[in-house]
Amino acid sequence: MRSALRLGVAVLSVPVLALLFLLLAVSGSEQPPALAAGQMCAVGPAPDGSVAGYGGESLEIAAAIVVIGKQRKLPPIAWQIATQAGMAESGLRNLNYGDRDSLGIFQMRPSMGWGTPQQLQDVEYQVRKFYEVLVTVPGWERMRPGEAAQAVERSAFPERYHAFEVAARQVLGAVQGIECLEASPTATAGVITAAMEQIGVRYAWGGGDLDGPSSGTGIDAGVVGFDCSSLVRFAYHRGTGGKVTLPRTSREQYQATKGLQVPVDQLAKGDLLFYGSSPGSIHHVALYAGNDQMIEAPESGKTVRTTPVRLGGDFFAATRVLTRGQ
Repeated sequence: MRSALRLGVAVLSVPVLALLFLLLAVSGSEQPPALAAGQMCAVGPAPDGSVAGYGGESLEIAAAIVVIGKQRKLPPIAWQIATQAGMAESGLRNLNYGDRDSLGIFQMRPSMGWGTPQQLQDVEYQVRKFYEVLVTVPGWERMRPGEAAQAVERSAFPERYHAFEVAARQVLGAVQGIECLEASPTATAGVITAAMEQIGVRYAWGGGDLDGPSSGTGIDAGVVGFDCSSLVRFAYHRGTGGKVTLPRTSREQYQATKGLQVPVDQLAKGDLLFYGSSPGSIHHVALYAGNDQMIEAPESGKTVRTTPVRLGGDFFAATRVLTRGQ
């Protein structure tokens, strides 16, 4: 890092390990949180210590992004947005050069009012400035991270931020000490078993939580059971002993796992199958159980079942939650 990271009254210029102690102090816990599938986790460093191709300086910057984000009480999606922006703009480095007068991690320009040249070499200032602008973007928390990064950066190449989703999750996972849960036979079997044990449970729209079937809402008010996404969420949480917690709805589950999409000829047990015509219209999710079968909570009036995989009609995509080949 080219500048000290100032937190509180202390002035620090420290390696990643020391920043990790700061992360623990800010979070108030020595235990990594339950992994939100498809989000921040590291598959392990390379022999040179880099993660997803990002080395010491970049990991320090990512740690600063998390520390400052936590201090500002911003959710993890904000850290993801800032990290993707930094990766696209500078390779997550604190550059002292750039296009025209652009400087630093986010290639902010003094001439555009982002700060003085000195400020735009100060890591803490840059991260705080990025967050300051981010939170003024309407609906930023509901955007795809790359879209929110573009809303802050206003780049001439708006699509480029999306390419860094997976790398950003891995780097952020590394600086927080969260490792991706490997798709071992035991882990995958636990997920499938948890889902299979619900065969015959009634469908209940809005019903089901991490503890099991619960009362539905709307047309299924009073019906105790699961809907499609709550079944999948329950199976992953129960099957991994609470290490993986998926979001609640099928659309949110797709957004959380879309960085690991799987060709249909490479499906493996535990993969998620999504249905809809676009990311914004996804309305159903099922769990691949192997042997061309899937487990699903289909619709009101029916029960949780196994059924042949449906890859036609409005099938949209398959994604993977647990990593492989570690």
